[in-house]
Amino acid sequence: MSDQYKFLLTEEDIPKAWYNIQADLGFDLPPLLHPQTMEPTILPPPLFCAALNEQEYSKERWIEIPEPVREIYKLWRPSPLYRARRWEKALDTPAHIYYKYEGVSPPGSHKPNTAVAQAFYAKEAGLKRLSTETGAGQWGSALAFACQLIGLDCKVYMVRVSYHQKPYRRILMENWGATIVPSPSPETPMGQAFLEQDKEHPGSLGIAISEAVFDAGTHDDTNYSLGSVLNHVLMHQTVVGLEAMKQLEMAGEYPDMVIGCIGGGSNFSGFVLPFVRDKIVEGKNTRVIAVEPTACPSLTKGLYAFDYGDAVGAAPIAKMHTLGHTFVPAPIHAGGLRYHGMAPIVCALYDRGIIEAAVVPQRAVFEAGVNFAMSEGIVPAPESAHAVRVAIDEALKCKQSGEKKVIAFNLSGHGHFDLGAYDAYHQSKLEDYEYPEEKVKEAMQHLPKVPMAA
Repeated sequence: MSDQYKFLLTEEDIPKAWYNIQADLGFDLPPLLHPQTMEPTILPPPLFCAALNEQEYSKERWIEIPEPVREIYKLWRPSPLYRARRWEKALDTPAHIYYKYEGVSPPGSHKPNTAVAQAFYAKEAGLKRLSTETGAGQWGSALAFACQLIGLDCKVYMVRVSYHQKPYRRILMENWGATIVPSPSPETPMGQAFLEQDKEHPGSLGIAISEAVFDAGTHDDTNYSLGSVLNHVLMHQTVVGLEAMKQLEMAGEYPDMVIGCIGGGSNFSGFVLPFVRDKIVEGKNTRVIAVEPTACPSLTKGLYAFDYGDAVGAAPIAKMHTLGHTFVPAPIHAGGLRYHGMAPIVCALYDRGIIEAAVVPQRAVFEAGVNFAMSEGIVPAPESAHAVRVAIDEALKCKQSGEKKVIAFNLSGHGHFDLGAYDAYHQSKLEDYEYPEEKVKEAMQHLPKVPMAA
Protein backbone atom coordinates (compact mmCIF):
# COMPACT_ATOMS: atom_id res chain seq x y z
CA MET A 1 0.00 0.00 0.00
CA SER A 2 3.03 2.25 0.34
CA ASP A 3 2.81 3.33 -3.31
CA GLN A 4 -0.98 3.36 -3.70
CA TYR A 5 -2.45 6.33 -5.59
CA LYS A 6 -6.21 5.66 -5.66
CA PHE A 7 -8.45 4.52 -2.85
CA LEU A 8 -11.64 3.12 -4.34
CA LEU A 9 -14.88 1.99 -2.75
CA THR A 10 -17.58 -0.23 -4.27
CA GLU A 11 -21.17 0.72 -5.01
CA GLU A 12 -22.14 -1.10 -1.83
CA ASP A 13 -20.11 1.49 0.05
CA ILE A 14 -22.24 4.42 -1.13
CA PRO A 15 -23.67 5.87 2.11
CA LYS A 16 -27.20 4.74 2.89
CA ALA A 17 -27.95 7.87 4.92
CA TRP A 18 -26.92 11.53 4.88
CA TYR A 19 -25.26 12.91 8.01
CA ASN A 20 -27.05 15.80 9.75
CA ILE A 21 -24.62 17.98 11.74
CA GLN A 22 -27.52 19.63 13.58
CA ALA A 23 -27.72 16.55 15.80
CA ASP A 24 -24.21 17.19 17.14
CA LEU A 25 -23.74 20.97 17.08
CA GLY A 26 -24.62 21.38 20.75
CA PHE A 27 -26.54 24.58 19.99
CA ASP A 28 -29.53 25.66 17.93
CA LEU A 29 -29.04 27.59 14.73
CA PRO A 30 -30.69 31.02 14.51
CA PRO A 31 -34.11 30.71 12.84
CA LEU A 32 -34.91 31.63 9.28
CA LEU A 33 -37.12 34.72 9.15
CA HIS A 34 -39.95 35.47 6.75
CA PRO A 35 -38.85 38.23 4.34
CA GLN A 36 -42.02 40.30 4.94
CA THR A 37 -43.05 39.64 8.55
CA MET A 38 -39.52 39.16 9.96
CA GLU A 39 -40.95 36.32 12.06
CA PRO A 40 -39.41 32.83 12.33
CA THR A 41 -40.63 30.67 9.46
CA ILE A 42 -40.26 27.42 7.62
CA LEU A 43 -39.13 27.72 4.01
CA PRO A 44 -42.35 29.17 2.64
CA PRO A 45 -44.11 27.99 -0.50
CA PRO A 46 -43.32 28.01 -3.37
CA LEU A 47 -39.77 27.29 -2.33
CA PHE A 48 -39.49 23.65 -1.28
CA CYS A 49 -41.69 20.62 -0.83
CA ALA A 50 -42.60 19.22 2.60
CA ALA A 51 -39.84 16.58 2.64
CA LEU A 52 -37.11 19.17 2.17
CA ASN A 53 -38.68 21.51 4.72
CA GLU A 54 -38.63 18.66 7.22
CA GLN A 55 -34.97 17.92 6.49
CA GLU A 56 -34.07 21.61 6.86
CA TYR A 57 -35.06 21.61 10.54
CA SER A 58 -34.48 17.97 11.48
CA LYS A 59 -32.29 17.09 14.46
CA GLU A 60 -32.07 13.44 13.41
CA ARG A 61 -28.43 12.43 13.01
CA TRP A 62 -29.01 10.22 9.97
CA ILE A 63 -31.54 10.81 7.17
CA GLU A 64 -32.07 7.77 4.96
CA ILE A 65 -31.20 8.26 1.29
CA PRO A 66 -34.12 7.06 -0.88
CA GLU A 67 -33.18 4.02 -2.93
CA PRO A 68 -33.99 5.72 -6.30
CA VAL A 69 -31.52 8.48 -5.37
CA ARG A 70 -28.82 5.95 -4.42
CA GLU A 71 -29.47 4.17 -7.72
CA ILE A 72 -28.73 7.37 -9.65
CA TYR A 73 -25.72 8.06 -7.42
CA LYS A 74 -24.21 4.84 -8.82
CA LEU A 75 -23.58 6.66 -12.12
CA TRP A 76 -20.57 8.33 -10.47
CA ARG A 77 -20.43 7.38 -6.78
CA PRO A 78 -18.38 6.39 -4.91
CA SER A 79 -15.91 9.01 -6.17
CA PRO A 80 -12.17 8.30 -5.87
CA LEU A 81 -9.80 9.57 -3.20
CA TYR A 82 -6.29 10.17 -4.53
CA ARG A 83 -2.96 10.35 -2.75
CA ALA A 84 -1.17 13.16 -4.62
CA ARG A 85 2.21 11.43 -4.64
CA ARG A 86 3.57 13.12 -7.78
CA TRP A 87 2.50 16.52 -6.48
CA GLU A 88 4.05 15.87 -3.08
CA LYS A 89 7.33 15.10 -4.84
CA ALA A 90 7.10 18.23 -7.01
CA LEU A 91 6.46 20.37 -3.93
CA ASP A 92 9.27 18.57 -2.08
CA THR A 93 7.09 18.34 1.00
CA PRO A 94 6.98 15.68 3.72
CA ALA A 95 3.21 16.22 3.93
CA HIS A 96 0.84 13.51 2.73
CA ILE A 97 -1.77 15.15 0.46
CA TYR A 98 -5.10 13.53 -0.39
CA TYR A 99 -7.89 14.88 -2.55
CA LYS A 100 -11.45 13.68 -3.02
CA TYR A 101 -12.30 14.09 -6.69
CA GLU A 102 -15.93 15.03 -7.39
CA GLY A 103 -15.28 15.93 -11.03
CA VAL A 104 -16.16 12.34 -12.04
CA SER A 105 -19.91 13.09 -11.99
CA PRO A 106 -21.58 13.63 -15.41
CA PRO A 107 -21.94 17.41 -14.81
CA GLY A 108 -18.36 17.50 -13.53
CA SER A 109 -18.78 18.54 -9.91
CA HIS A 110 -20.20 17.62 -6.49
CA LYS A 111 -23.48 19.41 -7.20
CA PRO A 112 -25.57 16.39 -8.38
CA ASN A 113 -25.42 14.93 -4.87
CA THR A 114 -28.17 17.36 -3.83
CA ALA A 115 -29.65 18.07 -7.27
CA VAL A 116 -30.80 14.46 -7.68
CA ALA A 117 -32.24 14.42 -4.16
CA GLN A 118 -34.14 17.70 -4.64
CA ALA A 119 -35.52 16.63 -8.01
CA PHE A 120 -36.61 13.28 -6.54
CA TYR A 121 -38.55 14.91 -3.68
CA ALA A 122 -40.12 17.47 -6.04
CA LYS A 123 -41.31 14.70 -8.37
CA GLU A 124 -42.70 12.75 -5.40
CA ALA A 125 -44.64 15.89 -4.38
CA GLY A 126 -46.27 16.14 -7.82
CA LEU A 127 -44.28 19.09 -9.18
CA LYS A 128 -43.63 19.42 -12.92
CA ARG A 129 -40.84 21.96 -12.99
CA LEU A 130 -37.93 23.45 -11.00
CA SER A 131 -36.43 26.92 -11.30
CA THR A 132 -32.99 27.87 -10.07
CA GLU A 133 -29.99 30.17 -10.42
CA THR A 134 -26.41 29.31 -11.28
CA GLY A 135 -23.12 31.19 -11.07
CA ALA A 136 -20.38 29.37 -12.92
CA GLY A 137 -22.89 26.86 -14.28
CA GLN A 138 -21.94 23.89 -12.10
CA TRP A 139 -25.21 23.96 -10.16
CA GLY A 140 -27.34 24.66 -13.22
CA SER A 141 -25.67 21.74 -15.00
CA ALA A 142 -26.33 19.46 -12.06
CA LEU A 143 -30.01 20.39 -11.76
CA ALA A 144 -30.54 20.10 -15.53
CA PHE A 145 -28.99 16.63 -15.37
CA ALA A 146 -31.10 15.61 -12.37
CA CYS A 147 -34.35 16.94 -13.82
CA GLN A 148 -33.73 15.06 -17.06
CA LEU A 149 -33.24 11.76 -15.20
CA ILE A 150 -36.15 12.31 -12.80
CA GLY A 151 -38.58 13.71 -15.40
CA LEU A 152 -38.98 17.42 -14.59
CA ASP A 153 -38.61 20.60 -16.62
CA CYS A 154 -35.82 22.94 -15.55
CA LYS A 155 -35.41 26.73 -15.88
CA VAL A 156 -32.00 28.22 -15.03
CA TYR A 157 -31.18 31.89 -14.45
CA MET A 158 -27.43 32.08 -15.10
CA VAL A 159 -25.41 35.04 -13.77
CA ARG A 160 -24.79 37.16 -16.86
CA VAL A 161 -21.00 37.42 -16.56
CA SER A 162 -20.73 33.62 -16.33
CA TYR A 163 -23.30 33.15 -19.11
CA HIS A 164 -20.84 34.87 -21.43
CA GLN A 165 -17.63 33.54 -19.85
CA LYS A 166 -18.76 29.90 -19.89
CA PRO A 167 -20.86 29.14 -23.00
CA TYR A 168 -20.09 25.43 -22.82
CA ARG A 169 -21.82 25.19 -19.46
CA ARG A 170 -24.93 26.68 -21.07
CA ILE A 171 -24.72 24.17 -23.92
CA LEU A 172 -24.33 21.31 -21.45
CA MET A 173 -27.51 22.40 -19.64
CA GLU A 174 -29.35 22.66 -22.95
CA ASN A 175 -28.19 19.14 -23.87
CA TRP A 176 -30.06 17.95 -20.76
CA GLY A 177 -33.19 19.82 -21.83
CA ALA A 178 -33.02 22.88 -19.55
CA THR A 179 -33.95 26.43 -20.52
CA ILE A 180 -31.25 28.99 -19.65
CA VAL A 181 -31.42 32.79 -19.61
CA PRO A 182 -28.75 35.31 -18.56
CA SER A 183 -29.51 37.10 -15.29
CA PRO A 184 -30.56 39.84 -14.86
CA SER A 185 -33.13 38.95 -17.50
CA PRO A 186 -36.10 40.80 -19.03
CA GLU A 187 -38.38 37.93 -17.90
CA THR A 188 -38.93 39.13 -14.32
CA PRO A 189 -39.67 42.55 -12.78
CA MET A 190 -36.45 42.51 -10.74
CA GLY A 191 -34.40 41.54 -13.78
CA GLN A 192 -35.96 44.37 -15.76
CA ALA A 193 -35.15 46.84 -12.97
CA PHE A 194 -31.45 45.91 -12.93
CA LEU A 195 -31.24 46.05 -16.72
CA GLU A 196 -32.73 49.54 -16.67
CA GLN A 197 -29.85 50.58 -14.42
CA ASP A 198 -27.27 48.93 -16.67
CA LYS A 199 -28.12 47.01 -19.84
CA GLU A 200 -24.80 45.14 -19.50
CA HIS A 201 -25.21 44.43 -15.78
CA PRO A 202 -22.81 41.56 -14.84
CA GLY A 203 -25.36 40.05 -12.48
CA SER A 204 -24.83 38.26 -9.18
CA LEU A 205 -26.05 35.11 -7.49
CA GLY A 206 -28.30 37.27 -5.31
CA ILE A 207 -30.05 38.72 -8.38
CA ALA A 208 -30.35 35.32 -10.08
CA ILE A 209 -31.86 33.87 -6.89
CA SER A 210 -34.46 36.66 -6.86
CA GLU A 211 -35.45 35.85 -10.43
CA ALA A 212 -35.66 32.11 -9.82
CA VAL A 213 -37.73 32.59 -6.65
CA PHE A 214 -40.10 34.90 -8.56
CA ASP A 215 -40.39 32.30 -11.33
CA ALA A 216 -41.38 29.61 -8.83
CA GLY A 217 -43.84 31.95 -7.15
CA THR A 218 -45.66 32.67 -10.39
CA HIS A 219 -46.00 29.04 -11.57
CA ASP A 220 -48.21 26.65 -9.59
CA ASP A 221 -46.40 23.59 -10.94
CA THR A 222 -42.92 24.88 -10.00
CA ASN A 223 -40.68 24.77 -6.94
CA TYR A 224 -37.45 26.65 -6.44
CA SER A 225 -34.22 24.67 -6.08
CA LEU A 226 -31.06 25.89 -4.35
CA GLY A 227 -27.61 24.36 -4.76
CA SER A 228 -25.98 25.59 -1.56
CA VAL A 229 -26.42 27.53 1.72
CA LEU A 230 -29.43 25.73 3.24
CA ASN A 231 -29.12 22.98 5.86
CA HIS A 232 -30.69 20.20 3.79
CA VAL A 233 -28.41 20.98 0.82
CA LEU A 234 -25.29 20.74 2.96
CA MET A 235 -26.61 17.50 4.45
CA HIS A 236 -27.10 15.90 1.01
CA GLN A 237 -23.46 16.65 0.23
CA THR A 238 -22.14 14.71 3.23
CA VAL A 239 -21.90 11.60 1.05
CA VAL A 240 -18.57 13.15 -0.01
CA GLY A 241 -17.08 13.34 3.47
CA LEU A 242 -18.53 10.01 4.59
CA GLU A 243 -16.87 8.26 1.67
CA ALA A 244 -13.61 10.16 2.26
CA MET A 245 -13.49 8.98 5.87
CA LYS A 246 -13.70 5.35 4.74
CA GLN A 247 -11.04 5.91 2.10
CA LEU A 248 -8.63 7.62 4.48
CA GLU A 249 -9.12 4.70 6.83
CA MET A 250 -8.12 2.41 3.94
CA ALA A 251 -4.98 4.54 3.59
CA GLY A 252 -4.32 4.17 7.32
CA GLU A 253 -4.39 7.94 7.92
CA TYR A 254 -6.51 10.65 9.54
CA PRO A 255 -6.22 14.25 8.34
CA ASP A 256 -4.48 16.97 10.33
CA MET A 257 -6.39 19.45 8.19
CA VAL A 258 -9.32 19.36 5.77
CA ILE A 259 -9.78 22.11 3.18
CA GLY A 260 -12.50 23.24 0.78
CA CYS A 261 -13.36 26.28 -1.31
CA ILE A 262 -16.40 28.20 -0.15
CA GLY A 263 -19.02 30.34 -1.85
CA GLY A 264 -22.31 29.28 -0.32
CA GLY A 265 -20.94 26.30 1.60
CA SER A 266 -22.07 23.09 -0.11
CA ASN A 267 -18.88 21.38 -1.31
CA PHE A 268 -16.92 22.54 1.74
CA SER A 269 -19.58 21.33 4.15
CA GLY A 270 -20.21 18.05 2.38
CA PHE A 271 -16.54 17.20 2.65
CA VAL A 272 -15.75 18.52 6.13
CA LEU A 273 -18.88 18.09 8.28
CA PRO A 274 -18.25 14.41 9.12
CA PHE A 275 -14.77 15.50 10.30
CA VAL A 276 -16.29 18.43 12.19
CA ARG A 277 -18.46 15.89 14.00
CA ASP A 278 -15.28 14.10 15.13
CA LYS A 279 -13.88 17.43 16.26
CA ILE A 280 -16.98 18.33 18.31
CA VAL A 281 -17.88 14.90 19.70
CA GLU A 282 -14.53 13.09 19.91
CA GLY A 283 -12.21 16.04 20.47
CA LYS A 284 -10.14 15.57 17.31
CA ASN A 285 -7.72 18.41 16.70
CA THR A 286 -8.23 18.63 12.93
CA ARG A 287 -7.94 22.07 11.35
CA VAL A 288 -10.92 22.82 9.10
CA ILE A 289 -10.12 25.53 6.53
CA ALA A 290 -12.63 27.32 4.30
CA VAL A 291 -11.07 29.19 1.37
CA GLU A 292 -12.75 32.21 -0.22
CA PRO A 293 -11.74 34.81 -2.86
CA THR A 294 -10.45 38.25 -1.97
CA ALA A 295 -13.18 39.69 -4.19
CA CYS A 296 -15.99 38.19 -2.12
CA PRO A 297 -14.74 37.35 1.40
CA SER A 298 -18.05 36.75 3.16
CA LEU A 299 -16.67 34.90 6.18
CA THR A 300 -13.59 36.98 6.84
CA LYS A 301 -14.92 40.45 6.02
CA GLY A 302 -18.70 40.08 6.25
CA LEU A 303 -20.87 41.10 9.17
CA TYR A 304 -22.50 38.24 11.12
CA ALA A 305 -26.07 39.47 10.85
CA PHE A 306 -29.52 38.66 9.53
CA ASP A 307 -29.75 39.33 5.80
CA TYR A 308 -31.81 38.37 2.78
CA GLY A 309 -30.60 35.40 0.77
CA ASP A 310 -31.26 37.22 -2.50
CA ALA A 311 -30.78 40.71 -3.94
CA VAL A 312 -34.30 42.11 -3.67
CA GLY A 313 -35.55 40.63 -0.40
CA ALA A 314 -37.86 37.90 -1.70
CA ALA A 315 -36.01 34.95 -0.15
CA PRO A 316 -35.99 34.11 3.58
CA ILE A 317 -33.72 36.05 5.93
CA ALA A 318 -30.88 34.07 7.49
CA LYS A 319 -28.25 34.91 10.08
CA MET A 320 -24.98 34.62 8.22
CA HIS A 321 -21.72 36.34 7.48
CA THR A 322 -22.82 38.75 4.76
CA LEU A 323 -21.35 41.47 2.59
CA GLY A 324 -24.87 42.84 2.11
CA HIS A 325 -27.50 41.47 -0.26
CA THR A 326 -27.16 44.49 -2.59
CA PHE A 327 -23.40 43.96 -2.99
CA VAL A 328 -22.37 42.85 -6.51
CA PRO A 329 -18.96 41.10 -6.46
CA ALA A 330 -16.31 41.65 -9.11
CA PRO A 331 -16.54 39.36 -12.18
CA ILE A 332 -13.99 36.76 -11.08
CA HIS A 333 -13.89 33.49 -13.01
CA ALA A 334 -14.84 31.48 -9.91
CA GLY A 335 -18.50 32.34 -10.46
CA GLY A 336 -19.66 29.81 -7.88
CA LEU A 337 -17.94 31.81 -5.14
CA ARG A 338 -19.60 35.15 -5.96
CA TYR A 339 -22.27 35.04 -3.25
CA HIS A 340 -22.77 37.82 -0.72
CA GLY A 341 -23.59 35.47 2.16
CA MET A 342 -22.75 32.04 3.51
CA ALA A 343 -24.47 28.91 4.81
CA PRO A 344 -25.81 29.50 8.36
CA ILE A 345 -24.22 26.25 9.57
CA VAL A 346 -20.80 27.32 8.27
CA CYS A 347 -21.20 30.80 9.77
CA ALA A 348 -22.12 29.42 13.18
CA LEU A 349 -19.10 27.09 13.14
CA TYR A 350 -16.82 29.95 12.11
CA ASP A 351 -18.29 32.29 14.72
CA ARG A 352 -17.48 29.71 17.41
CA GLY A 353 -13.94 29.12 16.17
CA ILE A 354 -14.59 25.49 15.19
CA ILE A 355 -13.49 26.19 11.61
CA GLU A 356 -11.14 28.82 10.17
CA ALA A 357 -11.01 30.73 6.88
CA ALA A 358 -8.36 31.75 4.36
CA VAL A 359 -8.61 34.35 1.59
CA VAL A 360 -6.74 34.12 -1.75
CA PRO A 361 -6.56 36.33 -4.87
CA GLN A 362 -7.52 35.23 -8.37
CA ARG A 363 -4.07 34.98 -10.01
CA ALA A 364 -2.62 32.95 -7.14
CA VAL A 365 -5.59 30.59 -7.49
CA PHE A 366 -4.94 29.95 -11.19
CA GLU A 367 -1.22 29.58 -10.52
CA ALA A 368 -2.13 26.83 -8.06
CA GLY A 369 -4.49 25.18 -10.53
CA VAL A 370 -1.75 24.99 -13.17
CA ASN A 371 0.78 23.75 -10.62
CA PHE A 372 -1.58 20.95 -9.57
CA ALA A 373 -2.39 19.98 -13.17
CA MET A 374 1.29 19.68 -14.05
CA SER A 375 1.71 16.87 -11.53
CA GLU A 376 -1.73 15.31 -11.12
CA GLY A 377 -3.06 15.88 -14.64
CA ILE A 378 -6.48 17.17 -13.55
CA VAL A 379 -7.31 20.78 -14.40
CA PRO A 380 -9.32 22.06 -11.41
CA ALA A 381 -12.37 24.28 -11.69
CA PRO A 382 -11.48 27.86 -10.62
CA GLU A 383 -13.59 27.38 -7.50
CA SER A 384 -11.81 24.15 -6.56
CA ALA A 385 -8.43 25.74 -7.26
CA HIS A 386 -8.97 27.94 -4.19
CA ALA A 387 -8.65 24.79 -2.06
CA VAL A 388 -5.64 23.72 -4.13
CA ARG A 389 -3.99 27.08 -3.37
CA VAL A 390 -4.22 26.63 0.39
CA ALA A 391 -3.19 22.97 0.15
CA ILE A 392 0.00 24.14 -1.58
CA ASP A 393 0.60 26.80 1.06
CA GLU A 394 0.15 24.32 3.90
CA ALA A 395 2.34 21.70 2.19
CA LEU A 396 5.12 24.27 1.79
CA LYS A 397 4.83 25.16 5.48
CA CYS A 398 5.42 21.46 6.18
CA LYS A 399 8.48 21.62 3.93
CA GLN A 400 9.87 24.46 6.03
CA SER A 401 9.05 22.85 9.37
CA GLY A 402 9.76 19.25 8.42
CA GLU A 403 6.35 18.18 9.77
CA LYS A 404 4.72 15.16 8.13
CA LYS A 405 1.14 16.36 8.26
CA VAL A 406 -1.82 14.79 6.48
CA ILE A 407 -3.65 17.30 4.27
CA ALA A 408 -7.00 16.41 2.66
CA PHE A 409 -9.06 18.64 0.39
CA ASN A 410 -12.10 18.44 -1.81
CA LEU A 411 -11.39 18.84 -5.52
CA SER A 412 -15.01 19.69 -6.12
CA GLY A 413 -15.00 19.85 -9.92
CA HIS A 414 -12.95 19.88 -13.12
CA GLY A 415 -12.12 22.98 -15.15
CA HIS A 416 -12.71 21.63 -18.65
CA PHE A 417 -15.24 24.38 -19.34
CA ASP A 418 -13.03 27.03 -17.77
CA LEU A 419 -10.12 26.88 -20.18
CA GLY A 420 -10.86 30.41 -21.36
CA ALA A 421 -10.03 31.58 -17.85
CA TYR A 422 -6.84 29.53 -17.83
CA ASP A 423 -5.97 31.04 -21.21
CA ALA A 424 -6.40 34.51 -19.70
CA TYR A 425 -4.06 33.46 -16.90
CA HIS A 426 -1.41 32.21 -19.31
CA GLN A 427 -1.64 35.48 -21.26
CA SER A 428 -1.32 37.54 -18.05
CA LYS A 429 -4.78 39.03 -18.56
CA LEU A 430 -6.29 38.02 -15.21
CA GLU A 431 -6.89 40.69 -12.61
CA ASP A 432 -6.77 40.42 -8.84
CA TYR A 433 -9.85 41.95 -7.25
CA GLU A 434 -9.73 43.11 -3.67
CA TYR A 435 -12.53 43.53 -1.19
CA PRO A 436 -14.23 46.86 -2.06
CA GLU A 437 -14.73 48.11 1.48
CA GLU A 438 -16.67 51.25 0.57
CA LYS A 439 -19.17 49.35 -1.60
CA VAL A 440 -19.75 46.83 1.15
CA LYS A 441 -20.26 49.60 3.72
CA GLU A 442 -22.94 50.98 1.42
CA ALA A 443 -24.54 47.55 1.06
CA MET A 444 -24.61 47.16 4.84
CA GLN A 445 -26.99 50.12 5.04
CA HIS A 446 -29.65 47.94 3.40
CA LEU A 447 -29.67 45.05 5.88
CA PRO A 448 -33.18 44.19 7.08
CA LYS A 449 -34.25 45.69 10.40
CA VAL A 450 -34.84 42.48 12.31
CA PRO A 451 -36.64 42.48 15.72
CA MET A 452 -34.21 42.10 18.62
CA ALA A 453 -35.91 38.88 19.72
CA ALA A 454 -34.66 37.12 16.58
